[in-house]
Amino acid sequence: MAVAAPCSLAGHDVQLPHVAVFPFMARGHTVPLTHLAHLLRRRGLATVTFFTTPGNASFVRRELDDDGVAIVELPFPDHVPGVPPGAECFEALDSLSSLPAFVDAVSVLQPRLEACLAAMRPRVCLLVADVFLYWAHSSAAALRVPTVAFFGANMFAQVMREVILRDNPAAMLMADGGAAAKFAVPEFPHVQLTLADIPVHFKDQTPPVAIVEMNAKLRKTIAGSRGLIVNTFDAMEGHYIDHWNRHHIGTKAWPIGPLCLARPPRSPRHGAGDTKPSWMQWLDEKAAAGRAVMYVALGTMMAAPHAQLREIAGGLESAGVDFLWAVRPRDADLGAGFEERVEGRGKVVREWVDQWRILQHDCVKSFISHCGWNSAVESISAGVPLAAWPMGAEQPLNAKLVVDVLRVGVRVATTEHGLVRMDEIARVARELMMMAGEEKGAGAEAASNVAALAAKARKAVAEGGSSWKTLEEMVAAVCLPADPSK
Repeated sequence: MAVAAPCSLAGHDVQLPHVAVFPFMARGHTVPLTHLAHLLRRRGLATVTFFTTPGNASFVRRELDDDGVAIVELPFPDHVPGVPPGAECFEALDSLSSLPAFVDAVSVLQPRLEACLAAMRPRVCLLVADVFLYWAHSSAAALRVPTVAFFGANMFAQVMREVILRDNPAAMLMADGGAAAKFAVPEFPHVQLTLADIPVHFKDQTPPVAIVEMNAKLRKTIAGSRGLIVNTFDAMEGHYIDHWNRHHIGTKAWPIGPLCLARPPRSPRHGAGDTKPSWMQWLDEKAAAGRAVMYVALGTMMAAPHAQLREIAGGLESAGVDFLWAVRPRDADLGAGFEERVEGRGKVVREWVDQWRILQHDCVKSFISHCGWNSAVESISAGVPLAAWPMGAEQPLNAKLVVDVLRVGVRVATTEHGLVRMDEIARVARELMMMAGEEKGAGAEAASNVAALAAKARKAVAEGGSSWKTLEEMVAAVCLPADPSK
């Protein structure tokens, strides 16, 4: 078992609080918590232990980049009911419908987690655990270790989720005429929800029992913790943060983001590791040639059907924009001859890419995204406007925030069957890249707004900024005092 040692702060040995971090087994949930670990270490606020499993450990080590964080691997059983052999992360499963079963299945790690928490020296002063790991919060409580919950959504989505559970607007909207009807949120009348803005699982008037039970566990976990870490910042979501803290009894929201801005530059490598990935070399060449690039990525948790991928390919080809497209699944058929026809103008990548590095590249000027919150907040932090194409989970609410509230993106329109046609892909690509007379259109407004918001994001995480101060306040408020004798 790894032991977190005292840190040296300002030239003196100081016993810092020992914070343990435990993400849900999905990359989108893990990455922001590695950024939090960086923050706690770099600012001298805590020593950090990071829990993971053997199958996820190499990814975690790459993200932590030898930052002095102790990594503890909890052995994952060979046979877990409801989980395919060897599947230790959610991305290895077939669909989002498998989530409740996977959430329950990984509770097999609970006994080992409890043993580690009980044995660690110095003692753990705080456990930061994903809300999907509801059992980890229970284990910590039994050991008298305080917890804060991490839920990888923004504050707008959290508040709207509570409204949807309370008022069931989907039923009203379907009764009032379906797609054209609107529901004005009582607390925020400027927010008018349509059916397209409501996540699928809230539209089902008789949702599966597994979904109902999982949602109940999530709400109980948040309510029972010492707070909710939110990857956002006051200047972007202050109204929703204030509303939550006024009305959500007992669970304070701690906005400490954007966490992606906390990641330090990668450590220098030597030897073969110095070689830049092919996609980064390609972007460098585009920048040198003065070319603007659109980035396309639809997340890692759900793979688009092959028919949809071919529509995307056709739209990108006809739009005439330069693009970098991170494709999933790796063996996706994009249509005969597509990659050859766009060679030089477009690049298809079928490997893992560092999305944050891509979005920060000078030549990347827009992003077609599924609007998962990690992707959205990274794009906003990099000052890159979005084409919002929600596909599942809370993504419709993220898209609502991005397009209608913050006005830093444009919406991708789907057909009634959920398919996005190639002409729609071409339209949003040209609009965001401000081609063919679009210089004064929605794409230009989104680009201007996101640049201003990116500046506010940097200010929030800088010394003395709102997120900077909130992190200090959270550690002081919820951590047990460090005990040098243990």
